[in-house]
Amino acid sequence: MAVRHFFLILLVVTTWAFNNVAVKWGLGEVPPLFLTLMRFVVVALILVPFTRVTREQLRYLVPLAFTFGFMHFSLLFLGLKYTDAGTGAIVVQLGTPFAMILAMIFLQEKLSLVQMLGIAISLSGVVVLAGSPTIPTWWVLCLLLCSAVGWAVSNLIVKKSPSIKPLTMTGWLSFLAIPIVGLSSFFMESGQLTSLVNASWRGWFAILYSAICSSIVAYSLWYGLLRTYNVNLIMPYSLLTPVLSVIMGVLVLGDSMNIFKVFGSLLVVAGTAIAVINLRNLRMHARLPKLKRLR
Repeated sequence: MAVRHFFLILLVVTTWAFNNVAVKWGLGEVPPLFLTLMRFVVVALILVPFTRVTREQLRYLVPLAFTFGFMHFSLLFLGLKYTDAGTGAIVVQLGTPFAMILAMIFLQEKLSLVQMLGIAISLSGVVVLAGSPTIPTWWVLCLLLCSAVGWAVSNLIVKKSPSIKPLTMTGWLSFLAIPIVGLSSFFMESGQLTSLVNASWRGWFAILYSAICSSIVAYSLWYGLLRTYNVNLIMPYSLLTPVLSVIMGVLVLGDSMNIFKVFGSLLVVAGTAIAVINLRNLRMHARLPKLKRLR
């Protein structure tokens, strides 16, 4: 891997990790559902005018607007309102093993014993995290788990959908999610516009950073890297995101650390790594440059 691409990967995962810090700043000033809504509005305004979708693609984008737009993002922002940035990022990381389980059930994709062991380890990490004081009550954990399920279901829908360019999908998902999240905010929250008008730079920074840096820029770079390198070489780096979120939460937000959070995080990340990293493919990919030099 080229050195510049390695640093691009680190830039992407760092951008995603800091998004949790930015969102926590925003949640101190703007209601969570309304913050999610504003994020989608900004993304849609930037991308939709320059992209087009077909009627066939819309059939898949509409359910994705609910599973990814509402379930994943709205419930994540709601959960982050009541827990710290690192804990939220760790629990939502379970979206990866959840997606593997759903793919096995609905798409008949096979899981190896090693993958099932990894999934079991990652799920045990949630049991440990449940005892952490950073998760104040059971329903906060449920919100974050539902957010992870939304991400997992979205992956299944994407796998069955026709080809859609990443930025096109991002823009139209955001556009179609606006009425869903907007109605949720209207009925469940109050004082939204007042909070936005009175928001400091942190509130506006959260909206713009989440929309532009985390969604548009980071995902553009990520998909570009996926076109250049093997998926099994790139995807493991995404596991750095929750780890960096925990570190940034402690350093920037002053989040606390405890034994439940430390061991629960280790179990979730280690279990997910065991489940998703294909060591055989990684070894083969590492050997390719050597083989090319011998030719």
